[in-house]
Amino acid sequence: MHVSKHSLSRPLGGLRRDPLKLPALRRSRQQRRTAATRGRLLAAAEKIFARDGFEAARLVDIAALAGYTRGAFYAHFKSKEDIFFALLELWVGRRIEEVNSVLERYADPAARLGALREHYAQIATDRRLALLSLEFKLFAIRHPKAHARLRARQRPLRETAGNILRRLAKDSGARMAISGVAAATGLAALSNTLLLEHLVDHVSIGDSDVRHLLGAFFDAVLEPKRAK
Repeated sequence: MHVSKHSLSRPLGGLRRDPLKLPALRRSRQQRRTAATRGRLLAAAEKIFARDGFEAARLVDIAALAGYTRGAFYAHFKSKEDIFFALLELWVGRRIEEVNSVLERYADPAARLGALREHYAQIATDRRLALLSLEFKLFAIRHPKAHARLRARQRPLRETAGNILRRLAKDSGARMAISGVAAATGLAALSNTLLLEHLVDHVSIGDSDVRHLLGAFFDAVLEPKRAK
């Protein structure tokens, strides 16, 4: 069988790499690398901020934990405050996704309300979540110039949670004596406070105590309508 030089020069499978697409492919690979690096830096920052607090956290420790140099950190974030706010945005996004994921599993209003109640009680076991939430609040108190910026980042989470609570209350025949945003804020505040108390003294208030109190408060906020 005769094989021409032309056929030997073709890529295997007869596929040709379009030179016009090479820059786009390189950009795509670079974007994936950039996103991966940014993700590792954020994951490291989450651990360092929860462990050391914002004030004591060092950029060199965040970079080292992620496996990069301090120079690599500055290629993605301007400062410690910059990555702190990026982490807050990521944290807010995760919470919204988690709640939506829980609710999507159920069609029945009562089942959805019960699933949300269980999710609410369960997140109180997340030590890092409670510590990060505390750090965000302490940062707002200690840095007045950043207070409005922090509040603006947290507000979407509270508004989303408030809308969900109000809708579930309506669908399941429950009533709310306060606004949805106030209810969501109160539920989150109690959850974080109880977990912090548990971390300080787990004998005085155990895991089951925390879950019981959170469930009772959830039920009080969304109390069933009484027949007239």
